[in-house]
Amino acid sequence: MKFFQTSKKGMVYSKKSVKRREKEGEFGKKQIFLLILSGAVIGFLNGFFGGGGGMICVPILQKVLSLSSKESHATAIAVIFPLSYISSSIYVFNRTIESLPFLTIALGVVVGGILGAYVLKFMPPKALRIIFAFLMLYGGVRLII
Repeated sequence: MKFFQTSKKGMVYSKKSVKRREKEGEFGKKQIFLLILSGAVIGFLNGFFGGGGGMICVPILQKVLSLSSKESHATAIAVIFPLSYISSSIYVFNRTIESLPFLTIALGVVVGGILGAYVLKFMPPKALRIIFAFLMLYGGVRLII
């Protein structure tokens, strides 16, 4: 069963995205510019705050590329993983990470990440959008208070 296809320019998309891209055409210069600019902002925020880039990445992927909720969340995870690795490497190099909290929390993050990726596969897109919206709202209110 093939889940991904390659576009004319060699980019990998899900089958639904490829069909949508064939109708709309490939990325325009404006989309590419917005994605590069967005990537720079996401990278800065993730490095500066130590996380949270995915909260911005998901809506950008939905608006700029017209990806579905599930595609946006999965892509955001794929984008944030190497970014988090690089940021955390810098924190380790600068000796700003304690070993015990890192190792214990990392174990929970791995288990939670696997479980979350599995649940995402079965979650209805509308439920995913609602949960994501409430999490963003909750996070915003917590920052204010």
